[in-house]
Amino acid sequence: MKLMAVTTQQLKHLMSWFDNQQQIIDWAGPDFRYPFDQASFTQDLMLDTHASFALIADDSSMVAFGQYYQRLGKCHLARLVVKPSARGQGIVAQLLTLLCTKGLKELALTDCSLFVMAHNNKAINVYLAAGFIVESYPLALPCEQCLYLVKT
Repeated sequence: MKLMAVTTQQLKHLMSWFDNQQQIIDWAGPDFRYPFDQASFTQDLMLDTHASFALIADDSSMVAFGQYYQRLGKCHLARLVVKPSARGQGIVAQLLTLLCTKGLKELALTDCSLFVMAHNNKAINVYLAAGFIVESYPLALPCEQCLYLVKT
């Protein structure tokens, strides 16, 4: 698998992975608009400030998406998602590894962070298994229902 900068065509494909507002909130937070169209989806992804990547499988299909940017001196991972039909296959662990490696190098940082909704137990377990730990966020949390995780 490899990371590549996300294309417009892949963004259209990514849009098809979400069927309802709760899925969008769980993935991108309460400020991401739903229903969305291509323009609002692209705008809400903040592609101009967040490095955005598709994870490409050996068969050239997009199986995951993720972003990173610098937040509070850390490589902050955002909007991580695996294609619904590919979930449960360990893909998110590969996505985390590749995004952290690339982001830490590009941003010249040593730690990664991310937010996750507190009720998303599957994601929390994956992040904990990948070496992230729950920490107190030093500012007001951007969403009441989220946890802040850090990996050093």
